[in-house]
Amino acid sequence: MTDPRPLPIFEDVIAAHTRIAPHIHRTPVLTSGFLNEMTGADLFFKCENFQKAGAFKVRGASNAVFGLSDSMAAKGVATHSSGNHALSLSYAAGRRGIPCTVVMPHTAPEAKKAAVRGYGGRIVECEPSTTSREAVFARVQAETGADFVHPYNDPRVIAGQGTCSRELLDQVAGLDAVIAPIGGGGMISGCCLTLSALAPDMQIYAAEPEQADDACRSFKAGHIIADDAPVTIADGLKVPLKENTWHFVSTYVTDILTASETEIIEAMKLTWQRMKIVIEPSCAVPLATILKNPQVFRGKRIGVIITGGNVDMDKLPWMAGESRNRLI
Repeated sequence: MTDPRPLPIFEDVIAAHTRIAPHIHRTPVLTSGFLNEMTGADLFFKCENFQKAGAFKVRGASNAVFGLSDSMAAKGVATHSSGNHALSLSYAAGRRGIPCTVVMPHTAPEAKKAAVRGYGGRIVECEPSTTSREAVFARVQAETGADFVHPYNDPRVIAGQGTCSRELLDQVAGLDAVIAPIGGGGMISGCCLTLSALAPDMQIYAAEPEQADDACRSFKAGHIIADDAPVTIADGLKVPLKENTWHFVSTYVTDILTASETEIIEAMKLTWQRMKIVIEPSCAVPLATILKNPQVFRGKRIGVIITGGNVDMDKLPWMAGESRNRLI
């Protein structure tokens, strides 16, 4: 589905930051001497796991919701999402007092489904594939007439996500590079939009699971390659790039690095152990790729965007293995 709106420009990021300020947190930047020593780099973690609704996606969702005219807002908003955009849009819609319907795969984490319902969103379930979610969503939108807020291909969403790296530049001076997870590319596109305007010499890296590496393959091929239903523990990174995000990725990203499922889980566990913060598997992918490719980052000051902290505490990825080990 092509978005008819023009690509966002940096002035849209500035406007978004003003618009969403009453509805988001200015999230902290944390550091870890242990991880710095382990990687040989100075890492600065922008902690969007402390964001409203527990994820950076509140930025883009709020920009879209609060940018609607009253007549458009009256019909509500709708989207399809594996979780964080769904609960973020539900949060923003709740703040404005308008309806929100989200199409979610039935395999989405229960913690994220509960959060959507908690914010007043209505869930319509689909199969865990891009084809299914888009087909079910088309039916939902036809029934409701709601404004479609795409999880990442929407220019309003990209502009909102760009406010995260704008804050990061204010909080940390002298960064050499920024790295963030990539699925559909909304956060990375926001980084590209902001950094190309404010720090054009800064390197921008994207981090992706090996088992959902369509963005990496797209980057190498020079055109979008879309996987329909990849299987990875990083549930927020299963979706493919779209035309708007591909524009930013193909134009500004330095490289896309990948990590295995084991490497992602170990990085997630390491972050919990050493930084004492809760992050999702998707958010551990950047650290996993830094640990895997130390030569790329050694001796540099790196901004690492931790995109969310909505985790199903009953299904931590390392618990199953540890339970098996105790039985042996």
